[in-house]
Amino acid sequence: MASILAVDDSASMRQMVAFTLKGAGYDVTEAVDGQDALTKARSKQADVVLTDLNMPNMDGIQLIRELRKLPQYKFTPMLLLTTESAGDKKTEGKAAGATGWLVKPFNPEQLLATLKKVLG
Repeated sequence: MASILAVDDSASMRQMVAFTLKGAGYDVTEAVDGQDALTKARSKQADVVLTDLNMPNMDGIQLIRELRKLPQYKFTPMLLLTTESAGDKKTEGKAAGATGWLVKPFNPEQLLATLKKVLG
């Protein structure tokens, strides 16, 4: 099953996402912010990156920009899971290389359907 890097500074949100993904059979690596995620992404390849937008140290958009610079993440699906729904933020995310955008609170079925879609 696919490996997913789940990034969120909220422990409860990480737990809910990990619970949903693990329950569907995915291998999940959790990270507390963009900096932590970048370190983990370099040591273990993820098939999908699922990241929050607003986090300390490095936000989700900056994380996506940094990951896109790495050859092994050039074509990896990257989804933003956030409370933000402003059009300018979505545009900024897309410009950084985000594959998709999911709004919190997330619907577990919708999250799993989106992952299935981006994983092909």
